[in-house]
Amino acid sequence: MTENIVSFIENKLAQTAERQPHAQPSDRSLRKGLLAGLIAGLAATAAKSAAEHIYPPRTAGQPEPPAELANRLAGHELARSPKAAASESIHWAFGAAAGAAYGALAEFYPPATGREGINFGMTLMAFTHEGALPALGLAAAPADQTTREKSSELVTHAVFGLVAEFVRRTVRKRL
Repeated sequence: MTENIVSFIENKLAQTAERQPHAQPSDRSLRKGLLAGLIAGLAATAAKSAAEHIYPPRTAGQPEPPAELANRLAGHELARSPKAAASESIHWAFGAAAGAAYGALAEFYPPATGREGINFGMTLMAFTHEGALPALGLAAAPADQTTREKSSELVTHAVFGLVAEFVRRTVRKRL
């Protein structure tokens, strides 16, 4: 059944891409795009995490959105060690999923890779830190975010996008 779903999606994306004047050649593959994007998302998450160690978005003691989400999912305040493990799991799973989605999109809509992936990073930032996280009460509203938080998220999401595109393109060429 999964095979049928993937084939259906590939066919629909291929039909859409054929109507695009800038569509890639016939070597498009949803599976390869997802895999390249997944790997890219993991690499980009590592790069973003490293960049956040250099330029953290929050001061010490401020709760991180993945840690807040982990507490909500658990239904109570988690102890330090389980919260850290859950927070890291959420962080890496989201990066991998975002990368996989990006890889699939890039496969059938190459303009999504604009500005060497920076467009993707900025879109992801807008979706998460300016949209979903504040709406869920996991982060401050954009108007209430500090300059440091905004600028750190801007820089680290640009790093995420650049690394995601570089890795996605490199891996995809080898698949």
